Amino acid sequence: MDAARQTKISKFLSKHLRHTPELLGLTLAPGGWVSVDELLNACAARQFPVSRTELEQVVVNNDKQRFAFDETRTKIRANQGHSVKVELQLQPQIPPEILYHGTGEKSVPAILKSGLLKMSRHHVHLSTDVETARKVGMRHGRPVIFTVNSMAMYQARFTFYCSENGVWLVDHVPPQYLSAE
Repeated sequence: MDAARQTKISKFLSKHLRHTPELLGLTLAPGGWVSVDELLNACAARQFPVSRTELEQVVVNNDKQRFAFDETRTKIRANQGHSVKVELQLQPQIPPEILYHGTGEKSVPAILKSGLLKMSRHHVHLSTDVETARKVGMRHGRPVIFTVNSMAMYQARFTFYCSENGVWLVDHVPPQYLSAE
């Protein structure tokens, strides 16, 4: 499968597994899981056929590891980034000392005032490395990287989760735990 097709499938899956499963007639089970067979049938019914081989390649080759199969490979989910109500079944974890968040330059004043907010998603997304945060920030213009004192937040009783693909999640990051690069 060529890169363009892989990107097209990945974007289609992101839209429907994270934001609008109902448009494909799907209901996300706890954990965000849906049946692979139901997903493939729904894609075909909406004139966007995806083969099982293509689906497996997208899951394995996605640079951000956005999707995962369950251990039986009969269910699939988006690892995080949902705007629809779903219980992701993540367990609280102790975060690393420091995490990072990338954003566009135009968002900096609001972030310095209110902190990082989850907006329409379930959580604020944080990364363990500056380069990943920079790539995320570049999607929103000139990137600015915030360093998050995640250990101080944890000690202040904020709850952190780590998704299957290594993205750290938290409900909110108040401004006192942030410094801009």
